[in-house]
Amino acid sequence: MAQAQVLTFTDRGIYCPAGDFFIDPWRPVDRALITHAHADHARWGHGRYLATHGSLPVMRHRLGDITAESVGYDETRRIGDATVSFHPAGHVPGSAQIRVEVAGEVWVVSGDYKLGPDGLCEEFEPVRCHSFISECTFGLPVFRWHPQNQVAGEILDWWQSNASQGRFSLLGAYSLGKAQRLLHMLRDGPGPILTHGAVENVNEVLRAQGLALPDTVRVTPDLDAKAHPGALVIAPPSAFGSSWARRFAQASTGFASGWMQLRGVRRRRAMDRGFVVSDHADWPELHRAIKETGAENIYVTHGYTDIFARHLNEIGYNARVVPTEFGTDEDGAEDAA
Repeated sequence: MAQAQVLTFTDRGIYCPAGDFFIDPWRPVDRALITHAHADHARWGHGRYLATHGSLPVMRHRLGDITAESVGYDETRRIGDATVSFHPAGHVPGSAQIRVEVAGEVWVVSGDYKLGPDGLCEEFEPVRCHSFISECTFGLPVFRWHPQNQVAGEILDWWQSNASQGRFSLLGAYSLGKAQRLLHMLRDGPGPILTHGAVENVNEVLRAQGLALPDTVRVTPDLDAKAHPGALVIAPPSAFGSSWARRFAQASTGFASGWMQLRGVRRRRAMDRGFVVSDHADWPELHRAIKETGAENIYVTHGYTDIFARHLNEIGYNARVVPTEFGTDEDGAEDAA
């Protein structure tokens, strides 16, 4: 009798029959193992949650009163007939790949990941496996990231130029992961850093966990913007064009995202500047990560799935596309349209 697959793909999410649990399910289930706290992977409504020590506090902040427990990286758990462990993914603080072993066969669900160190997240750890479930948000050859210190220099120069003219620098960044990475990158900038409440709420949770972030000023309704000349203001993209943003008169606007690699997206965003900063693997990193797993079977879940799977098959992998509901929240995947 043929052995059942370690993981299967259902209309509720990625399912492990041997352990009777789901990984990052998008519809309510009894038991959910969560790779990271972005809302397209960690959703409300599950009976029980399991995540890393670094992810769970942000999940509780975002999801409220949930029944959950946490584990450390590389710690193994036996769930039914499956052995599971969480390993660094390098995407955002606390993010993980989830390794599942059943009867000697190993599958890894990567969630979202990047390989380049950013000085803030736990660095990506290759995990050997037979089958690897990979995102490919930026699965085209055009996506190749520049070194972080180079991009930080570009943003600091923009900020300095604006500050010298008495202008605010209003920078769009997703509130979990990207915003904190920018704070770390720009900690020695030429002025104060103001933050939108959505960003500062996450900052507070991460600081309570010991994450070292520079001092920031929360933007409240009674804040006098003129008291912070030349400030950098970090806010989620949804705040742009709102009454919240209009208090920063004559600000120069920028957006930090991997999608800024594409001129068409930069035009649609209508920002003064676009900075290529991504918390996802670029084209070379996707190939390196897949190679280092040693896996023959690759399942691609969100991004340029058809193109990337076809390319992987051409270079000798057994690759297929798996439809999911990932990539609809903080990673800005709507910009791929």
